[in-house]
Amino acid sequence: MIPPYFAQWESAALVPEFLAGRDAATDPLWRDSGAESPAEYARWAHHLCGMACLRMAMAARGEAHRIHDLRRAVQALGGYVEEPDGEIRGLIYAGAVAWLHARGIPARIVLDEPMPALAPGQLYIASVHATIRTPEVAPPRRGGHLVLVFGTDGEGRWRFHNPSGHDEATRRDARLRAEDFQRYHADRGILIGP
Repeated sequence: MIPPYFAQWESAALVPEFLAGRDAATDPLWRDSGAESPAEYARWAHHLCGMACLRMAMAARGEAHRIHDLRRAVQALGGYVEEPDGEIRGLIYAGAVAWLHARGIPARIVLDEPMPALAPGQLYIASVHATIRTPEVAPPRRGGHLVLVFGTDGEGRWRFHNPSGHDEATRRDARLRAEDFQRYHADRGILIGP
């Protein structure tokens, strides 16, 4: 089953513009996120790839959540830390796993492991480098961005949704050979379910 897709910005079609520097506060759909203001929406937009993945994982279970509602709930469990200087740290996996456990959903943090084999119904929020949206470009390092992996295709390629994919091919049901995916994968993430 392919999970529903959500970008980390409400207007997925505008992702290329946001990546190029457009102010996220100009997203015409910002209210749909659950943010209290365009300023709050813009401040958090680049930090919500993990919440977009969690939103997709929950939608696959039939639950609808707004991205900022998820962020606030996970943040309350330590999933994000706002530093005194205004810097945002996170997603801290333990907060997301605690949120999932509180809902009775099996989940575990994966550290220093290659891509786990996914049993039917399992999903994996994988830490990858954001340049996974341009697989023809070698990543400068691994990790720093999150995508939702939901299986493999008949050729053994990993299938995933990228919350900051810049076009349909890199956004929904993107596919990469295992060896190519591994160039981006930081050997950590969150295994969810079934």
